Order: sequence, then C-alpha cells, then structure tokens
Amino acid sequence: MTPVDQIPSDGEPLRVDAERNRARILGAARELYAEQGLDIPLTEVAKRAGVGIATLYRRFPTADDLVAAVFAAKMDVYADAAEAALVVDDPWTGFSDYVRVVCRMQVEDAGFADILALAPRRAFHPQRSRAFRAFTKLVHRAQDADVLRRDFEHQDLVLLLMANAGLVHATGGNRQASSRLVEYMLQSFHPGADDLPAAPTPREMYQALQATRP
Repeated sequence: MTPVDQIPSDGEPLRVDAERNRARILGAARELYAEQGLDIPLTEVAKRAGVGIATLYRRFPTADDLVAAVFAAKMDVYADAAEAALVVDDPWTGFSDYVRVVCRMQVEDAGFADILALAPRRAFHPQRSRAFRAFTKLVHRAQDADVLRRDFEHQDLVLLLMANAGLVHATGGNRQASSRLVEYMLQSFHPGADDLPAAPTPREMYQALQATRP
C-alpha cells in the first residue's frame, strides 16, 4: 500500500498529511531547541515528531532550513523590541530595558540563546539588520544623554549575549543567575567607571562567533 505522503502532489491527502508532518517537525524542533540549544541531531527531532528522517529531510533539507523556520517569528520579535525601545522617552530606560528583554528571551529558549551568540545565519539577515540599526540609535541616544559610557561599543552587547548564552546552558536556564549577570553588566555600562580595555573589533567578534557555531 502506498504511504499517504507519497500520493501524487495534486491529491488532497498529500497536502493534509504533509502539512501535519511539517507541524509535528516544527513543534518537536521548537521544544528540543528550547530545552537543549541548537546542537540537536535531526534524528532526535524526527524521533520526537514521530516521523521518519526521510520525511524530515523532504520538508527541511538542511539543519539551517529547520532553524530558520523555527525561529523566524522569534527573530521578528527580537527586531521589534529594538525598535520599540526607541519610543521610550528616557534614553537609559530604553537602552537597558531592551538589553533585559533580549537576555530574558535567551533564558526562556536555549536555542534562541544560541541564535544570538553564534555566527549569523543568512535567513535572519533582515531581522538582524533591523535590530542593529535600532540598537545603534539606542546607543547614540543614550551616549548623547550622558547615561551610557562613551567607550561602549556594539560588540559589548555581543559579548554580553555570548556570556548569557553560556550561562543559560551552564545553569539550565536559571533566570536569577542571568538577571544578576545582566544587572552587573548594565551597571558597568554607566559613565564614570574606569576606562575599559579596547573592545574586540567587529571582525574579531565575527570570527569568534564562527568558531562557536555548531
């Protein structure tokens, strides 16, 4: 007997079954990534979804395809948060609350923690670009108001996100530990403290992100 998902593509049963399998795969991947991060074998995703690995590969030919489908909506939220922070009247509140929101999103989802702390994926370029433009404005606005130290660099946020991602994995997503780290860092971002060592260059940070990508 021919399996349902091998019925010709113009048949309604194929469309229904294919969509059902796709939903199962996405749901399983979303759970596993949130629990354990991105370093999950696709065989584990297929097993939890209750489908064969061949079915998974038909829907998502590569691991990056699956990651892109799972996190597209969350990356939109990430970019939206940066733009929303610009509407906040107080420059420091807008800046610091955005940092807290993003780090909290990492705590709530180990996979998302990895997304922000690993090498950028092409699929998320539009959201990352939106977030970067908004964050640049947040930084300049806070520095112009003298509430953010002048030697703060964009790379410093990447450093914090990388550190927070490591903490998420090391503590199993302990919210209190992450919050303490974030507040320590936010206090250090205020003006008045001693000068910092030079920040890593954007190229050095990109190379570091590449080195940590699974």
